[in-house]
Amino acid sequence: MSERLNAWPTLDYEDLAPMVDYVNRVVQVAGKYTLDEPFEVGWGNIVLDVTPRGLSTPTLRQQGVTFTVHYNLLDGGVVIEADSGSRTVPLSKGSVATFYASFCDAADELGIHRPRSSLICEIPDAPPRFEDDHVERTWDGHAARLIWTAFNLAADGLEAWQAPFLGHHPRVGVMWGGFDLSATRYRAQPTVPPPNQPPFMQNAQLDEYVSVGFSFGDDMAPNVGMYAYIWPQPDGLGGRSWGVEGAAWHPDAGLVRLPWAKLRETADPHQAIVAFGDAVYDAAVETADWPSDLVGPRVEGWYMSKTPPALVQHG
Repeated sequence: MSERLNAWPTLDYEDLAPMVDYVNRVVQVAGKYTLDEPFEVGWGNIVLDVTPRGLSTPTLRQQGVTFTVHYNLLDGGVVIEADSGSRTVPLSKGSVATFYASFCDAADELGIHRPRSSLICEIPDAPPRFEDDHVERTWDGHAARLIWTAFNLAADGLEAWQAPFLGHHPRVGVMWGGFDLSATRYRAQPTVPPPNQPPFMQNAQLDEYVSVGFSFGDDMAPNVGMYAYIWPQPDGLGGRSWGVEGAAWHPDAGLVRLPWAKLRETADPHQAIVAFGDAVYDAAVETADWPSDLVGPRVEGWYMSKTPPALVQHG
């Protein structure tokens, strides 16, 4: 039991909050470049990949230069890698403003234009822009590793849940504004977004979707763990089973939540994430008329490489 729980570490919001707040701000710097990419339904173009040592943008192509930006959380540095060279910007000490200035200088040296906006987004009480955030911060390597570990373990489960879906689904990744890991399934059923939200949020809700993810929470709701919701929210979600002991519907938040503490106590947390996602999709089928035939077989690639299609389809 202890060896398994160590692989899924204890996550305490208060201990992680300072580093989550810092990393959330700095990942938005390179995140701005993803807004130059063609819009993908539900903002699938902006997600950051969970890598073996941190978080990374996809490969970005500007006129004359191709590059990626890798936030190496395990080593405390940001690597800009381009066909024109590479630069490393440290995160070990300083303010967001200092980091932003150093990042822009490094990008200039590689022939990469500076981010087209320096606005800090989706963080309550943050200064308006990166260059306005002069709070001195110290890098906490232990907390950074826990942040990466949580994203990495959750991504492994969410990728397994997402794999058999036959409809449109952006890759599993971190949404750099809210700093949550997201796995989303869409169907081409237009909706009417609420008019009182900013345009970027309205444009995230143009089509119906089911979203399952992981979040560290915030000061108002310090809920570290998995979450899920169905858009638009259907009736009939109260009183349902959500596949994993401890998962529950929270009507005030409009979310199903599975606390990390409950997840790590399950016999197989990886499979528990899959079961949680399946239960949410079942709820969408039963309460919102989602099609039940949009999920294919959940098997490993080796099985598919050796098994004739007729057996797969009827197995």
